[in-house]
Amino acid sequence: MKLFDSLPQIKFSTAPEDLICYGFDACGLEEVPSAVVWPENAEDVARIMKYAYDNEISVVPRGAGTGMTGGAVPVKGSLVLSMEKMNRIIDLDGENLTALVEPGLINGRLQREVEDLGLFYPPDPASMNFCTIGGNVAENAGGPRALKYGVTKDYVMEIEAVLPSGDLITAGVRTHKGVVGYDIARLLVGSEGTLAVMTKIRLRLLPLPDDVVTLLALFADAEAAGKSVSKIIASRIVPRTLEFMDKGAIAAVEKLQPLGLAGNVGALLLIEIDGQAGSIRKEAEKVADICTKFGADVSMAKDETARNRLWECRRRISPALYNMSPRKISEDIVVPRNRVPEMLGGLKRLSEETGIDIINFGHAGDGNIHVNLMVDRSDEEESRKAEALIRSIFEMTLGLGGTISGEHGVGMTKAPYIGMEIRKSELDLMKGIKRLFDPKNILNPGKIFQ
Repeated sequence: MKLFDSLPQIKFSTAPEDLICYGFDACGLEEVPSAVVWPENAEDVARIMKYAYDNEISVVPRGAGTGMTGGAVPVKGSLVLSMEKMNRIIDLDGENLTALVEPGLINGRLQREVEDLGLFYPPDPASMNFCTIGGNVAENAGGPRALKYGVTKDYVMEIEAVLPSGDLITAGVRTHKGVVGYDIARLLVGSEGTLAVMTKIRLRLLPLPDDVVTLLALFADAEAAGKSVSKIIASRIVPRTLEFMDKGAIAAVEKLQPLGLAGNVGALLLIEIDGQAGSIRKEAEKVADICTKFGADVSMAKDETARNRLWECRRRISPALYNMSPRKISEDIVVPRNRVPEMLGGLKRLSEETGIDIINFGHAGDGNIHVNLMVDRSDEEESRKAEALIRSIFEMTLGLGGTISGEHGVGMTKAPYIGMEIRKSELDLMKGIKRLFDPKNILNPGKIFQ
């Protein structure tokens, strides 16, 4: 590409080994780009985008490639814009409780550094030790703590970004209030890299909670666990996490990293309550009592080591399932919390009817279930059956008042189904916004809309 003749100071590669490595994300789809480029600042990004815009070259922004719906998968002939070198924490403001960071910063690193200062950044995707803040913002990532603290959009205050034309903009405010003009920063959150390339992000921080209590509740079946979730929320207790694993997810993790759970455990809830030490102990007792009434065996993590071990097992579910079936299909649905038991029952019924093993886990406290179809996508017959099953799952989800994507976005894999949830008039409005930002359709084309 002539781009690299005109911008010799920007690191790039066209080596086959690099193109292969940057040609896929966690969804399993792949395509080889024409080149990979590593900008180091906003000026680099602006010059790259200006050249790409003038020459109508497609550009695909990339964080760490942990996305589940193909948002970072390049299109043929495109340029991958890897943000991994833009990974600084520019400022931690303890007085105003904000952090200014670059998009390539790893989420887990931010978590650790702010906690050392007695501060707290709640969004915690399972991939937090690998995923980037820019990718989190692009997908509006959530995580287990979203139940109490919300998702990424609730912490984004201000975004500096480069438009497809190469122009630099700043959207949002650095104050905790601000209503001047349209909220463009909120529009960029969750836009999956289709509207602009983020170069700086200002995030809201919270004081670190005083204490945390972690409970493990073991149930005979998934429906009992689901009913416990509804009852806990109805009791006006809001845990910071309320995580669910069914029998298949437990078996997969036990094989990879044993917890020592009995084989007759049909589901589990991993529950955390945080706040003032005295009050959260009382709330933990109420939660334990609710779970016990639904037949659960409840235990409390004795120390930080035990707590971390439980969470390490929870975060290993995806790799554990991948080891079982590398070509599995992962979906990410949400239903109202009081419909979780119905959804779990419906998924069990669909599995029995189709003969396809469905393994479920996720953030049951906010109704977000990660549904895994254990199929081999390289087998044409299995793939056809799975596609029909996905549509049935989405129909059931929408019928219960839910949504077909909770935190993984739309990307490429869910684009064929977006019309099931979003009406044509709303889709046309979204496409109009895309055209306004990106009239030449060079920025992450082929994502969200078919």
